[in-house]
Amino acid sequence: MDFPNTPAAGPTPSDELWMEDALRCAQRALEAGEVPVGAVVICEGRVVGRGWNRNLADRDPAAHAEIVALREAGQNLGNHRLGECELFATIEPCAMCAGAAVHARIRRLVYGADDPKAGAVHSVLAVINHPGLNHQMEIRGGVLAARSAQILQEFFRRRR
Repeated sequence: MDFPNTPAAGPTPSDELWMEDALRCAQRALEAGEVPVGAVVICEGRVVGRGWNRNLADRDPAAHAEIVALREAGQNLGNHRLGECELFATIEPCAMCAGAAVHARIRRLVYGADDPKAGAVHSVLAVINHPGLNHQMEIRGGVLAARSAQILQEFFRRRR
């Protein structure tokens, strides 16, 4: 999926493998009764942060999968700047998570399904690569999108 005003983000052979890891994180959220979103932060070919939604468990409105993964990556790398890292998320990040990725200076964002209700890459807002911000990142959307959407749809179908 191409986005205007975005540096080219071509697929790499490992994108699907890292997204599989993010999907395993989403499964952990599902098993805990949380909205099943997962994320991983990759730096130099290794996982430095993993996260899944923990809003209920942590009683924390900011405990989205991406935030949890970014926090762990910062701790593991000893720096709040993650400029050599890639963030993989099962769904298009919301405004909070997109803003956190920008502040962390993530090099590349790869995500699965679009989020037509809260997505802040292109669906509802364009936080990432907004021309007024001082950091731009590569974006690739739609990686294992059907599987990412399916786990969310199943979760919400069960709740109704």
